[in-house]
Amino acid sequence: DHHCPWVNNCVGFSNYKFFVLFLAYASLYCVVICATVVQYFIKFWTKELPDTHAKFHILFLFFVAALFFISIVSLFSYHLWLVGKNRTTIEAFRAPVFANGPDKNGFSLGFKRNVVEVFGDQAKYWIFPVFSSQGDGHSFVTRLVHIDPEQANSILQQNGKIPVNGETNPCVLVNSVPHTEDSSKDTADVSQTVAVTMDSEP
Repeated sequence: DHHCPWVNNCVGFSNYKFFVLFLAYASLYCVVICATVVQYFIKFWTKELPDTHAKFHILFLFFVAALFFISIVSLFSYHLWLVGKNRTTIEAFRAPVFANGPDKNGFSLGFKRNVVEVFGDQAKYWIFPVFSSQGDGHSFVTRLVHIDPEQANSILQQNGKIPVNGETNPCVLVNSVPHTEDSSKDTADVSQTVAVTMDSEP
């Protein structure tokens, strides 16, 4: 996804859920600090605090927590938006390229399934820092985009799946690997996967 200098680590498939939770926990921590200090800040504002150096520490703590809260919540909101779209930070700036051209929503499976891709299919684990993301980090389910129906049916039959009448069909990536999108039919749950391989240059 990206390299985060704040945690001195790269954020990707194996730790993206942890990064989003880190932002949530940090935002909550800032709220707790502000809520704890606000009574002393009000006393400082009304000049009811004793004239000591501690009052400047309280003022500093309140403003630092408030500023961090604003910046962290902004970043947290942005990443929640990315989770809802099933995009990485890089894909938000540069759409992935498929056989029919770039498609910024190529990996979007619908809001609910997008959230499940990152946080897992058991909601009870969503708020805990345990790995529950879907997939293996090498193959990614994609949405169906426009393609020849005969080719799509052939791909589905090769994978032992029978296409339903009226289904949208899978498209082919640049490397000729099929990918899929959610069908408008609630009864059909047909999906293909895309194998993504990254080679580092010497």
